[in-house]
Amino acid sequence: MEPAAATMLSGRRALPILLAVFALLAAAVTVSARGGAERAPTLVFILAGQSNMGGRGGATSGNRWDGVVPPECAPSPRTLRLSPSLRWEEAREPLHAGVDAGNVVGVGPGMPFAHALLRSPACPRGAVVGLVPCAQGGTPIANWSRGTEMYERMVARARVAGAGTGRVAALLWFQGEADTMRREDALAYAGRMEAFVRDVRRDLALPNLLVIQVLGSRRRSGRGISRGSGWTW
Repeated sequence: MEPAAATMLSGRRALPILLAVFALLAAAVTVSARGGAERAPTLVFILAGQSNMGGRGGATSGNRWDGVVPPECAPSPRTLRLSPSLRWEEAREPLHAGVDAGNVVGVGPGMPFAHALLRSPACPRGAVVGLVPCAQGGTPIANWSRGTEMYERMVARARVAGAGTGRVAALLWFQGEADTMRREDALAYAGRMEAFVRDVRRDLALPNLLVIQVLGSRRRSGRGISRGSGWTW
């Protein structure tokens, strides 16, 4: 995919584009009254990348998470997680527990994303969001190329997630810091990202899969919080 075919968007404009996907999916979404272990999502989102996606909120002390869950990350019966054992369960922080191996995981962007979608009037009535954690801290994009352990695990989990009643609506990608250490990696990033998007769409048989990429920014808000922007493919 050529870079010109992608649209550069601010973080606030990425959500309306995703909601447009909901309009296409709404007609196909059928929600049945299920309980307990039989619950399944209707809209599935893959969470991939490195530590920013894996979640490090509250894990800054070094070897443990502080256990603090902000309101925007609170569990909801309409938000599920695909567990490491490939079973749907109620999503709770830390989402990447048991997935982001070898790292202390905490609060990440997945739960606030799900809550924002479910609050939107454009979200299909009765929708249940399924989050598929796949991120691994410290990984460069080369570790996510087709045939690598990270890539194949992500594709396998996504296939399981999309095999039931749910539709894979988008892949959320938050990664890149590991590719800023060497100039050659930074220069190769665009081509590697294009190949990644192309391969994921092909291997999941979803040629129009929406991929939302978070880009870092040096701009800061009034509270000193870095603000990123979104690039959609």
